[in-house]
This record gives sequence, structure tokens and C-alpha cells, in this order.
Amino acid sequence: MKQTRIGGQAVIEGVMMRGREMYCMAVRNPQGTLTVEKKAWKGLSSKGIFRLPILRGIASFWDSLVSGTRILMRSAEIAGEGWEDEEPSKLEKFLIDKFGEKVNDILIYVTVIISMAMGIGLFFLLPVLLGSFFSRFVPSWALGIIESFIRIVIFLGYLFAISRMKEIQRVFQYHGAEHKTINCFESEKELTVENVRPCTRLHKRCGTSFLFFVIIISCIVFMFIQTTSVGDRLLLKLCLVPFIAGISYEVIRWAGNSDSPLVAIVSKPGFCLQMLTTAEPDDSQIEAAIAAMKGVLEDEGEQ
Repeated sequence: MKQTRIGGQAVIEGVMMRGREMYCMAVRNPQGTLTVEKKAWKGLSSKGIFRLPILRGIASFWDSLVSGTRILMRSAEIAGEGWEDEEPSKLEKFLIDKFGEKVNDILIYVTVIISMAMGIGLFFLLPVLLGSFFSRFVPSWALGIIESFIRIVIFLGYLFAISRMKEIQRVFQYHGAEHKTINCFESEKELTVENVRPCTRLHKRCGTSFLFFVIIISCIVFMFIQTTSVGDRLLLKLCLVPFIAGISYEVIRWAGNSDSPLVAIVSKPGFCLQMLTTAEPDDSQIEAAIAAMKGVLEDEGEQ
């Protein structure tokens, strides 16, 4: 099977595929046709020391958050053409007057920072606070196990909750279309709707699997924190989060480049979670994913 470094992301009414130096986004506009946009892309992960193992994972995670948010906002504009004709609110007018053309970049970084803070608070800090109630009854090493259990329950509950939201179902269908298209390409089949449709909607390099590894690796690492002080546990875990993301990236990278039986075992839990975060797409959604993939291949060739 062919290996590729092309990755993707489901967006509002479409799919984005990203290569080494550019990305292509195909979004279904209100007229029912596809709007295809390409843009050069150069992230932090392509610079200096951020090419090194672990550090490249930290940089890639940051790049994905920033570029992913920007692309998501742009897809919403395309899918909801006509919104730009609405009268800006007082806050929007103030921000535009204050920051001019930079207002979009500022909003993107603010959104990323808030999203990161919420994620760290929900999946890392909240388990510490809840686990602290047991600190008087169990030794410090056992706190790590209790917090890990709480973290996994919160993570699974979060995935299940968003998978039940009707508004997110179409995004999950585009997520499935993205995976099917990449799997079709890696199977060395022609990129047609007929060839993509029967392909699996699960993929080893999926962001859902990455999050799973972040949670599991954090559980293992945090069990070695031997202190019952809530403040110390919070601070230590906060400092370790970037490195856990870096390690998780290396695991995903290894899994994506190997077809060994061990990789199949390691990838299985992530595949189970992808059953929640992907859905079977229709032909129009597959067409969007194919258009995005072909856009990258036209500029960068087969990777």
C-alpha cells in the first residue's frame, strides 16, 4: 500500500487536504457547486529545531490549531455566502476600526488560545481537581490512576456527546469522506466517487487517534508524579502537556508509516473512537474530498 504525508480536515460543508507546502479546500457553496481554493502554507514545524522529533509534534499541533481555525472560518464564509452583507455588530465595528486588516488574525489566535485553555482545563486540570478529593484516602501513586480513569471517562463522554449533535453530523460525514479519499489514494486506485465510496472511513493518522494517544500517554506519564499537592500536580501536568503532544505525534507518525501487526493493535482503540467522529458520506461529500485531494496532487504530485 502506498504511504502519503497528505493529511486532511473536515470543514463546514467541505474538506481541506494539506500537503507539504500548500493546502487545498473544496467547499459546497449555497449554489450547490464546489468552491475550490488553494493557498501556500508554511508552518512552524518546517523551521529549525522544530524539525526534530518531539519538538516537531509540538509545532505540528500548534500549526494544526492555527491553520485549522483559519480554514474553518473561511469555509463558513464560503458555505454561507451572503453573510458578509449583514450589518456588523458594534463589537465587530470597534475591532475593525482598532486593528484593521489584522482583526481576522487576532480573532484566530484568540480562538486558538481559548480552545487550548478549555481543552487543557477539561482533560487535564479538571481530573486533578476531582482526583484531589481522594488524596486523603490513597497514596500519591494511586492518585495518578484515579485521575487517569476520570480523564478517560471525560474524554469518552465528550466524544459521545458531540457525536449526538445533529449540527455536527454533516461535519462527521465530510470527515468520513476525507478518510475514504486518502485511503483510496493510498490503495493506488483512481480517485473517483465509485472507487472512494467502498473504502473504509477509518485511518491511522486521524486526529481522533492522536487525541486518544494524548490521553493514554498522559495517563502513563502522570502516574509518575509523586505528590499530593493540588497546586504542584496542576503545574507539573500543565508543563508536561506540550511534550505529551509531541510524543503522541511520533506514535501517530510511526503508525502511519507502518503496516506491522503491532501497529494494527495500537491503532485499534483509535479506530473504535473514529466510529463516533466519522460518518458515511454521500456522493456530493466524496466529490468535495476528491476535489481537495486532486488540488494538492496537481501542485505537489504524489507524496
